[in-house]
Amino acid sequence: TCLVAERLRAGYAVGPPTSAVVAPGQCVFGEDWSSAPLLAKVSISHDTRVFTFGLPDANKPLGLSTCACLLAQGGRDDTGNPVVRPYTPVSTNAMVGKFELMVKIYPQGKLSQHMDAMGVGDTLNFKHIPFNVKTQYPFGKQKLGMFVGGTGITPMLQALHAVLGTPGDTTVVSMLYGSRTEADVLGKETLDGWCASHGHRLKVAHVLSHEPEGSAWRGERGFINKDLIAKYMPAPSDDCILFVCGPPPMYNALCG
Repeated sequence: TCLVAERLRAGYAVGPPTSAVVAPGQCVFGEDWSSAPLLAKVSISHDTRVFTFGLPDANKPLGLSTCACLLAQGGRDDTGNPVVRPYTPVSTNAMVGKFELMVKIYPQGKLSQHMDAMGVGDTLNFKHIPFNVKTQYPFGKQKLGMFVGGTGITPMLQALHAVLGTPGDTTVVSMLYGSRTEADVLGKETLDGWCASHGHRLKVAHVLSHEPEGSAWRGERGFINKDLIAKYMPAPSDDCILFVCGPPPMYNALCG
């Protein structure tokens, strides 16, 4: 069974794991900025939205390789320059004519605030550069450990789509997922569903750093540390690979 507390209120779910892997170099967006229209915007929590953007060809997918990200440009910083941030879609290449981004709206986030203020039909600039192509599927290891913080879940969802959605893949995945509170866990509905359908291959342990004392939460509290790694992650071996994606403090703590 998945190592999570009782289910939250209904949220956004990306559906079953779907393998739609393409090789690098096929993304619709190139190294120059191109605009994409906003088709839909859905609130999935108090501070998180799923934005659906349209593609130039309604019959073609985004064509983004595994775990890669797009660069988005919009809004203005304090000096008047456009703000650029990386985002990994939560949709896969099985979706044609559009793609979906899960974005946390930060109070001081210039780009996320700009996106939150967009209306259907408004456009945002995107591009994709070779530097943003990371580890590609198949990952070549039997055991996969994932350290996740906040919105770092999005590239992990892409990896899970490939691992769990590919027939014949037997990779076993262990995830430690750090969030502030239970209400802040992004993609929880999706992870709950995938744990239920692939429980022999996917285990998720949530770690909450600011969950109020006395709440109904019965899972782990605090931050991802050595003890939790020993408890939930696969032991070091030549047949194990670890992925990390989260805020800078997580990289400082786990990667040095």
